[in-house]
Amino acid sequence: MEIKINAVRFDIDQKLVDFVNKKVSKLDKFYDAILGVEVFLRVEKLQAEENKVAEIKVNIPGNDLFVKKQTNTFEESVSQAVDSLTRSLGKTKEKQRGV
Repeated sequence: MEIKINAVRFDIDQKLVDFVNKKVSKLDKFYDAILGVEVFLRVEKLQAEENKVAEIKVNIPGNDLFVKKQTNTFEESVSQAVDSLTRSLGKTKEKQRGV
């Protein structure tokens, strides 16, 4: 699974890159046919409190899943997005088995 991380309007540090890679790579446990993952990290409004946005797009055969979460920190945003994707991937896997 290929993971692409894009930082929009800020410079990303290695610690955050490692965190994102670690979290996103866990998605392989829930769905083994993931083709690739794109992560977009963005700071919305500098004055706002919850201004860290994580958008994650997962490419799977026949479909793409997309989640956007906005919180106080990038780590929290990524964690919430991965949790949401875990549920979505589980549902997708169940649908494919049932068909």
